[in-house]
Amino acid sequence: MKDKIDINRLPKHIAIIMDGNGRWAKTQNQPRIFGHQHGVNAVRESTEACAELGIKFLTLYAFSTENWNRPITEVDALMSLLIETIHQEIPTLNKNKVRLKAIGDLSKLPEGTKKALKEAIALTDQNDRMDLVLALNYSGRWDIAQAAKRVAEDVKKGMLDPEQLDEHKFASYLNTNGIPDPELLIRTSGESRVSNFLLWEIAYAELLFLPVFWPEFNKEHIYEAIINFQNRERRFGKISEQLNS
Repeated sequence: MKDKIDINRLPKHIAIIMDGNGRWAKTQNQPRIFGHQHGVNAVRESTEACAELGIKFLTLYAFSTENWNRPITEVDALMSLLIETIHQEIPTLNKNKVRLKAIGDLSKLPEGTKKALKEAIALTDQNDRMDLVLALNYSGRWDIAQAAKRVAEDVKKGMLDPEQLDEHKFASYLNTNGIPDPELLIRTSGESRVSNFLLWEIAYAELLFLPVFWPEFNKEHIYEAIINFQNRERRFGKISEQLNS
């Protein structure tokens, strides 16, 4: 399917809700963490596929603010797996010139996770082929709320005139400041919702819900998603005739 992609019409930014690890593990008669462990392969496949094609930004929903409500054993296992995976993948990221970034309320992460993440971000900072953005302890509503709080603080300090506040200025207060809005949002597992992910940023994203569990996701699914994206008409409020003319 890779040969069917128009390389001149690639989305600049793809975002993925990685869903279905636990349900996939259940089909294998294994504990949920087994699914998370195998989901690492899908992360690697997706990152390599996007970097090879020339996608500039890939954002992965790795851990939401709501995920803390899961059983403590699963949360602890996820954090340990995250640390292990980050350490293992640094050489591959550097080999492919992929820069690691993170968004979310990172201050609430365990110290070991924060340390591993900070080290990986520093060690990949000079890479310029693609940015891999991990959304950790993230939610769209949290990000919009913290942005509104920061706006209010700047207005109170006299650093911002309320009359200057428009959607572009407000976006600069979000965690995703400096990252273009995703044009394509993919969710695996067959669920058809965005689960509090990049709520501001996906206003005009094309949404694609795939009936495949995340551990089964591979490069061909990335190619399929991009072809699907390229076959859609993106009007941004206009009509087809305006675009065609």
